[in-house]
Amino acid sequence: MQLPVQSLSALYAEPWEVTAGPAELREVACAADRLGFAYIATCDHVAVPARLAAAMGTVWYDPVATLAHVAAVTERVLLLSHVAVAALRHPLVTAKQYATVDRLSGGRLVLGVGAGHVREEFEALGVDFRRRGEILDETVDALTAALGPEEFPEFRGRFFRFAGLGLAPRPVRVPRPPVWVGGSSPAALRRAAVRGDGWLSQGDPRERLPDRVAELRRLREEAGRTGPFAIGAITEPLYVGRPERSGRSPFSGGGVLAGGPEELAESLRAYRAMGVDQIQVRFRCRGVSELVGQMEAFAGSVAPLLNG
Repeated sequence: MQLPVQSLSALYAEPWEVTAGPAELREVACAADRLGFAYIATCDHVAVPARLAAAMGTVWYDPVATLAHVAAVTERVLLLSHVAVAALRHPLVTAKQYATVDRLSGGRLVLGVGAGHVREEFEALGVDFRRRGEILDETVDALTAALGPEEFPEFRGRFFRFAGLGLAPRPVRVPRPPVWVGGSSPAALRRAAVRGDGWLSQGDPRERLPDRVAELRRLREEAGRTGPFAIGAITEPLYVGRPERSGRSPFSGGGVLAGGPEELAESLRAYRAMGVDQIQVRFRCRGVSELVGQMEAFAGSVAPLLNG
């Protein structure tokens, strides 16, 4: 699941998150760790232009600092950037930051990367927005070299070159932490299939996922890629039980998948039938206590039914 509080986009943040802070962030991270969630994730934007602020908000915690922070209060849960806008930064800088997170967490990093979509952000940082796909392709290749087993990694590309430079601390994971690629455009799917260790949906509805999975498999077969490849999807907003009060939902908007454990599990098992390996869940809630309660209910009564 994505951590709350660390990004306040109007697309998904709950009203209570606006006044919450690090204490609530840590509480949810510790609950995820205790309850057996596979990973906790953070988003990435450096700066949001005024034209997008109403929809996106301007609160976006830095993913490296946030993952390092929650690494210190958790023990087993994986730490995912979903996703780092990797083309905004030199791959050596990104490798240094995330290798350090992996080292500090005892080998729990999963590096998720994506192309980004905010033109002004790229312009402010001196990166060509129109070429961000090309830059990201090469960045992923450079990151796989820089995060690999060599203390003195080498890479030569059109945008980045490095050799003879020691990069330590090295990641704990061998041969390196996995790199998952986010995005649903044709270029993103190809990038994930050919260069990545997994694919992260950016919110594709259920009806589109079978085609996405089939395309990923086709592209990997064409490229001769074998070995483990994780396919992830984001579920509809969830609520374990019935959130209605007096016949009306207390939540704004629609599309909440609510019900008892068997009902939810039956619906969510459809993702596995589509070829999805892991699902990212988001619970509707009116405060951190209700969120943790939902996590406990899901872990105790729904999750055990998912693989049955």
